[in-house]
Amino acid sequence: MGISVTLSRTADASTSAVGIPIASDGPLSSDLRLSRKDLSALGFEAKSGQTLVLPSTAGSKQVRILVGIGDVKSVTPSTLRSAAASLARAASGHASLSTALVSAGRGDKKANAQAVVEGLLLATHRYVNLKNDKSSKSKLSNVVLVATDSARATIEAGVARGHATAEAVCRARDFANTPPGHLTARMFADQAVDIAKASGLRVQVYNRDQLEAMGCGGMIGVNKGSVEPPRMVKLTYTPRNAKGKVVLVGKGVMYDSGGISLKPSDPSHAAMKMDMSGAAAVLCAMASLRDLKVRTSVVGYLMCTDNMPSGSALRMGDVITMRNGKTVEIHNTDAEGRLILADGLSLAVESKPDAIVDIATLTGACMAALGKKMAGVLGNNQSWVDQVKSSSDRTDELVWQLPLHKDYRKLLDSNVADMRNIGGPLAGTITAALFLNEFVADVPWAHLDIAGPMDTDGDDGWLNRGATAFGTRLLIDVVENFRKPRK
Repeated sequence: MGISVTLSRTADASTSAVGIPIASDGPLSSDLRLSRKDLSALGFEAKSGQTLVLPSTAGSKQVRILVGIGDVKSVTPSTLRSAAASLARAASGHASLSTALVSAGRGDKKANAQAVVEGLLLATHRYVNLKNDKSSKSKLSNVVLVATDSARATIEAGVARGHATAEAVCRARDFANTPPGHLTARMFADQAVDIAKASGLRVQVYNRDQLEAMGCGGMIGVNKGSVEPPRMVKLTYTPRNAKGKVVLVGKGVMYDSGGISLKPSDPSHAAMKMDMSGAAAVLCAMASLRDLKVRTSVVGYLMCTDNMPSGSALRMGDVITMRNGKTVEIHNTDAEGRLILADGLSLAVESKPDAIVDIATLTGACMAALGKKMAGVLGNNQSWVDQVKSSSDRTDELVWQLPLHKDYRKLLDSNVADMRNIGGPLAGTITAALFLNEFVADVPWAHLDIAGPMDTDGDDGWLNRGATAFGTRLLIDVVENFRKPRK
C-alpha cells in the first residue's frame, strides 16, 4: 500500500505532522492554544472533513493539521472515513503523521478504526504507473494512530481490516485505470491467476473454445468483433464450516467501443477502459476474504472480453443462444454487458448458491437517474436486496433501489427470439435488470448497476480522480455479513 499504519498509546513527537480532530462544539484542548473565536477568524468551523494547517510552534517541529469532525454526537464511521481522507490529503507533503482521530468517534471502535485507515489509504492512492512525473503521489508513508483506549485489541483488529479492504479497493482501481492496450482479457486473467494463488483461492480460466463448447453464446457473440480472445475466470473461496454460499458475477468488458453500435467520440468513450470495473471489484474483493476470515463460501465469475467493431462483429438482428438455452435478438450491440452477464448468471444458478450478486457498469440510464454518487440496485428477493442495502450503509458506497417492474418485461419481446437485448428508450436500467432476471431462475439475486459511480472527476472524500472501484468494499461486507435470504 505504500503507507504503514501503527498504533501508539501516546502521541508521537517524531512525526513531521500531527492531525488534531476538532468537533464543532464543546471545549478545546488547552494544548491547542486557540479559542473558537481564533479558529473562526481563520475560517475554520470544524465542519466534517474541513482542515486547517497551522505552522509548528516554538519547541516543536511538528506541523499541526486540524481536521473537523462536526457534531461529536453525530460522528459515524462514514464521518471518520471522510475526515481521515481530508487529513491525509492535507498531510500529503509530509512523510509521517500522527493523529488521535481513531479515538474521536463513539460507538463501534472496530468500525471506527477500519474507517479511519480506509480514509487515509484510499485518499492517498494514485495511479501513476505510466507517468514519468510521479510528483502527484503522496509523500505520506508512515501514520501513527494514537489510541489510549483500553479496547486496544479491538482497534488493532479494525486497523487490520481497514488495511485489507483498502488494499482491495486500490488494486481494483489500478485495474480499472489501466489503459485497454495494457490490460486485455488474457492479461487480466493471468493476473487473476497470480492473485488467486496468493490469496488462497481456487482458480479456473476458460478460453474461447471452452466457452463455445459450454454454450456461452453471450460471451462468444460479444467477442466476435475482437482480435483479442475472451476469458472467463472462475474463483472459488471455501472456508471451513461455511455459513452459506454466494456467487458474485462481474462484468469485465476490457474496452467497450459499442461494437457496430459505435459510441460517440466523447470523454465517456475514453472512460470505457473502466467497463471492467465490476470484474475488478469481484476479483479484488475475493482476494481479501482469507485475510478477513470470512465464513461464507464465495464463487466469483469474471466475464472478460472487449466489444469491438469489425467485419466479424455481432450485428443488429443477429440471434444468439445463451448458456441456459434462451435465445436473444440483438437490437443494439452496445447493450453487450447484459449478454456476458447472462452467461455468468446461468452458470451461477447451476452451482446452486443461496444467493447471487452481479455488479456491472451497465446502463447510462442509471447514471441519468441517480447521478455519479450512487449505484442502482434491483433484485428478485427483497430480503436479499435489504442485505445489500445494509452493506451499502456500512461502507458508505451508496445504492438506491429501483423497481424490478415485471410489466416492463414485454418491452423485451422479440418477433424471432425469446427476447431482445434492449427494451427501448425508457426505463433502461429496469429493462436491463429484467433481461438479467431471465437467467437467475428462482435464486435470490441482486443486481448492482455501477455505471454512475464507476469514476469521479476529482478528489472527493475517500474517492480520487479516476476509477473508484465502487462496490469492492460493499461486496466484501455483503459476503462477510451474509444470512440466507428468506424466500
